[in-house]
Order: sequence, then C-alpha cells, then structure tokens
Amino acid sequence: MARQGAVPAALAAPGATLGWPAIDWEQAWLQPLRRPGQRVLQRTAQGLPLHEALDAEGSAPVRFVPHECLPPGIPYERHIFETGLCPTRAGLHDFFNGLCWTCLPQAKKQLNALQAAAIVAAPQGAPRGPLRDAITVFDENGAWLDAPELLWAALRARDWQRLFVDLRPLWRQARLRVFGHALLEKLVTPRKALTAHVWNAPCPLRDPGDPGDLAQADAWLAGEFVAARLSAKPFLPLPVLGIPGWWPENQNFSFYDDSVVFRERRGPPPGWTPGEGRNPAAPAS
Repeated sequence: MARQGAVPAALAAPGATLGWPAIDWEQAWLQPLRRPGQRVLQRTAQGLPLHEALDAEGSAPVRFVPHECLPPGIPYERHIFETGLCPTRAGLHDFFNGLCWTCLPQAKKQLNALQAAAIVAAPQGAPRGPLRDAITVFDENGAWLDAPELLWAALRARDWQRLFVDLRPLWRQARLRVFGHALLEKLVTPRKALTAHVWNAPCPLRDPGDPGDLAQADAWLAGEFVAARLSAKPFLPLPVLGIPGWWPENQNFSFYDDSVVFRERRGPPPGWTPGEGRNPAAPAS
C-alpha cells in the first residue's frame, strides 16, 4: 500500500524530463513545500517549462521567466526588484527558490528590496559588503526556529550534547523551517554536515505545514529583516540532520560525537560579557 500523501513515482523522480534526483517529500524539511512542490512537478511532467509551472501557482509577488530574460550586465536581484520578473533556470536550485517565493512571499520580497537597494547604493566595482553578504547567506542557507528557551540557550552556546541529547524531549515542542533554497537543494541528497544559518530570535511557528500559520511567520520574518540587523549577521549554525526526528542515524547518540560537524564555540556565547563569571564556552579548569 502506498503511503498516504505519497507522490507518484514519476513525480517523485522527475529525472526523465528534468535530470533531477528523486525528491522525498516525506522528509520533515520538505513538508511545508510538499503540496505546491508536487503541483509544480506535475505541471513539468505534463510538459510545462519550470518557470511556467511555478508561475501557475499564482501566489508569488514576482513572475517567473526564462533565465535568458536577464539582460547582460544587470544584477539578478536588481532586475527582480525593478521588473517583478524572476529569471529561472530549469534546475533544483531555482525550483526551490521559486517555491520559497510562492510560500514565503513577504520575506522574499523584503530581502530582495534590501539587496537591490544595497546594489544601487554601492559604488561600481565596490565589494559586496556585510549587508549583501548576510542577505545572501540567509536567502541561500537560512532557517528560523520556534523552540523553548532552554533549546535556544544550548544552541547559542553550541552545547550540542545538551541541545540534542539532554534536552531531546523538548524538541517535541520545537519547529524549524528551512528558508534557504540552496540548503533545500542540498537536502534532496542529505549528508551529515549540512548546516543552516538560523535567525537568532524565536519565531512564532507552531505548524510549518499550516498555510495560515506559515503566512503569519512569513510576515514576522519580513519585519525582522532590517538592514542594520542583517549587517550584524544574527545567525546561529545548526546542523539540521541532528534535529530529533529529522534523520534516523541521530537516534544513536554517537552521531553527535563528530567534532567536524558539531564544533565547539570559539569565544563566549552571545550576550556574555566580562564580569559575569566564567565564560560558559571555556573548558572547565
């Protein structure tokens, strides 16, 4: 018997027409995108090019067009902001970017506006700068988290044993939503080292699969995107396959003994200042 809600094999593995690996829509990180993602793939299986299949969803604040529509020498983000057209290649990267525009329109639009303004303000040939770097990091690799404060404290300290083992039952009260389309692309073929840049503030996100709840969280995140705040890079690293319930291998707690992936913090955690006692990140004497 097929799993309830399972996508037909021809749509789960659209490689016959698009050259992509199979997409397992049952994975936790893909649940919020499953329905629109399956609809888009169904349209491509029926012969529509990817940009038209995405555009048919009708909920993005941009129109998807072939990548060839991007004029030579015009920055991609500036072109989107000025024309409302999102150049799209027929690949997994732009597939997930399109789904994020569809499901998180306010946050994506705000990031695009900030990126475009930074491009216009910068002298020609100038380095990207901290704001544009931060926008790119979150747009490609970001996530946001709704979790009890004890989990946040452990994450900020990079105390992986406490975060994933000692406090493991608390993860039943937590929800993580992947925002970055590059991270979603990489998670199609999961590997242990994949790490999200988590927005360093609790987000109101009870159910990432509920469209109403997701819309509320989208509006919240768009409001958090302020140039000065982004320039400070308010991100925390989180190896996403360590999240309980996200990957079978982490049921064996030796999964977290890998110091290449679960690295100790260098320096004090955010918010610690001299005079507050021993740096919690420092080794005990």
